[in-house]
Amino acid sequence: MARDAGPGRLDGRLAPVLRPVRAGNGFEEALEQILQVVRLGLVPAGERLPAERELAERLGISRVTLREVLRVLQDQGLVEARRGRYGGTFVRPRPDAGGEDELRRRIAAVDVEDALRFREVLEVGAAGLCAAHGLTGGQAARLREALDGTRDAPLADYRRLDTLLHLTLAELSGSPSLAAQYAAVRATVNGLLDCIPLLVRNLEHSQRQHSALVEAVLDGDADGAREIMREHCAGTASLLRGFLT
Repeated sequence: MARDAGPGRLDGRLAPVLRPVRAGNGFEEALEQILQVVRLGLVPAGERLPAERELAERLGISRVTLREVLRVLQDQGLVEARRGRYGGTFVRPRPDAGGEDELRRRIAAVDVEDALRFREVLEVGAAGLCAAHGLTGGQAARLREALDGTRDAPLADYRRLDTLLHLTLAELSGSPSLAAQYAAVRATVNGLLDCIPLLVRNLEHSQRQHSALVEAVLDGDADGAREIMREHCAGTASLLRGFLT
């Protein structure tokens, strides 16, 4: 089985989620990670996943195993394979949420309070670690770029770009375990967020918090970064509790 030789040319949006799998559960772990990429919207509907060679190298699996994973995603209607010069594996648009029935199904399947509390612990911890340990010039540029992506983003793209900003912060914390756990809980939270409307006023407030958070991290203000992130998570939690309970 081929092992991962490093990030290579892999799209930077995916780096926080995709990592080498363990040999014993290569298929299952690779499927979990690529499902997270799709569920988190890191590759938007209509766009192509990275080339098979890049994905296989990043995940540390054979291309045969990767194709089995992609076949499962095709069977579930999440991606489609296209042939030809501009072919590849493309993410399909998600079906409509399904209204109240879908909302009830998602709430029943998730311990909302547990997910929100776990998210807060991971996010506050990641913000504090980034500020306390400091970022390299390249890491700081990545964080600023992720923040810039959320500014003036169309409503249709905002949640995906917001997710990317938070995933970047988790990855830059220096703890792969924290980043992996955050990606998983963020996928759960996004499933709930998809059931509530995007509110312009809330997004404007969130954006101010994002800017203050990034400045605190880059200034090395760990206490400030943790407090801003705690308040940011509390705002999201309040919205979800308001709509879902």
